[in-house]
Amino acid sequence: MAPYEALYVRRCRSPIGWFEVVEAGLIGPDLVHQAMEKVKVIQERLKTAQSHQKSYTDVRRRVLEFEVDDWVYLKVSPMKGFMRFGKKGKLSPRYIGPYRIAKRIGNVAYELELP
Repeated sequence: MAPYEALYVRRCRSPIGWFEVVEAGLIGPDLVHQAMEKVKVIQERLKTAQSHQKSYTDVRRRVLEFEVDDWVYLKVSPMKGFMRFGKKGKLSPRYIGPYRIAKRIGNVAYELELP
């Protein structure tokens, strides 16, 4: 008897055996085929969910490009418990600035004139 069976008084159902316990007697290509079919179903459902999320995100996404001499805000990540930019905790600012763009380095990289 396996330790799981001794503890829970029933057979262990592994991820490969997602089907009913009574069907666990199947061995060979049928068992592998059933497991592969279940994996395909899971992959299809994940792909569907990802495409739904992508369609929602694409609607809200917009292209931002800036030129030299534009003024932009710099996003900072607030950390709880640290004094950052004059305020502490939850009320610390998410964006600081505005700062002038001095040079464009890449598609999304800019050099700012910081104080």
